[in-house]
Amino acid sequence: MSQKNYHIETLAIHAGQVPDPTTLSRAVPVYRTTAFAFKSSQHGADLFALRESGNIYARLMNPTEDVLEKRLAALEGGKAALALSSGTAAIYFTITNIAKQGDEIVAANNLYGGTFTQFDAILPQQGIKVNFTPVNDFPAVEAAINGKTRAIYIETVGNPGLDIADIENYAAIAKKHHLPLIVDSTFTPPTLLRPIEHGANIVVHSLSKWIGGHGTAIGGAVIDAGNFDWTDPKFALYNEPDRGYHGLRFAHDLGPGNEIAFALRLRTVGLRNQGPTLAPDACWLFLQGLESLALRTAKHSENGLAVAEFLKNHPKVAWVKYPGFNPLASKYLPNGANGMVVFGIKGGAKEAQHLVDNVDLFTIIANVGDAKSLIIHPAST
Repeated sequence: MSQKNYHIETLAIHAGQVPDPTTLSRAVPVYRTTAFAFKSSQHGADLFALRESGNIYARLMNPTEDVLEKRLAALEGGKAALALSSGTAAIYFTITNIAKQGDEIVAANNLYGGTFTQFDAILPQQGIKVNFTPVNDFPAVEAAINGKTRAIYIETVGNPGLDIADIENYAAIAKKHHLPLIVDSTFTPPTLLRPIEHGANIVVHSLSKWIGGHGTAIGGAVIDAGNFDWTDPKFALYNEPDRGYHGLRFAHDLGPGNEIAFALRLRTVGLRNQGPTLAPDACWLFLQGLESLALRTAKHSENGLAVAEFLKNHPKVAWVKYPGFNPLASKYLPNGANGMVVFGIKGGAKEAQHLVDNVDLFTIIANVGDAKSLIIHPAST
């Protein structure tokens, strides 16, 4: 379907799919199959050599997954997307699809704890150093960039601090140094914010959160904006012959596919060789979530603001952080600031834990983006 004339609410329901060509099923079918038939030996050879696109094996692709990926790319304004087994996998394979041993990344320091641990403890074990800088401290970002830097990484809204990153300023620095800007937009799904419109080159999501919306599946996604030139020799993974893929140079040998070299390499190297595959049933659940995403994020934003306003005026609350209160919200979140609120209770940790243990309706749970309300004490978890 043509995308440019449709509102995002329509894309969330229709993008990437037509009725099934064999059965004419209007709903997206769940394709539970491990492999796909080749029309001939030559057809199989062309698929493996990337001369032709199509289904090969379910570790690399699946028709249900293909609809989800095309829909996510359309919603974010990207050229291609990949679905992976979790948001953590999406982040890890994004970084290792760019950086290798001896390379460095510059990242904001207000990241989700799991991402921070991955960057601070796991990537260094593989020879990739991450230089953390305070969010929106742009002189510090400039100072952290050196000849080994291969990317800049931020979250649109930090978890759990809820700081808003000034994406356009990060994008300007990234462009100046010819580095891809990677943006985790989990807390701001595309009905609220589209980072590519502000200069991002790669967008990652934990699909388990607002996109899925119902706490029923774990998954992640990577969206390639198709707006970054990988032919700079410093990106060795794209310019040197790939010994695991017939000597292919991903920045040079893909023809029209060169603009999505990042996405194609992530599929043919990351998914094929390391296997962080998302099952088709999970893809189907995320497609169901996308159909109501616009309605849910609007209501989440309405409820989040109401809770934040209530807490701001409560005599037992010491402080409140809500993205909608941030001056950058008018620029980046004019359609709503979603439903996350962070606040401090007077009296410290003991009083905070007492509140968490005595609320009605809310569930104590380490997940966000669900349709059901939750509460948690981050310092204890």
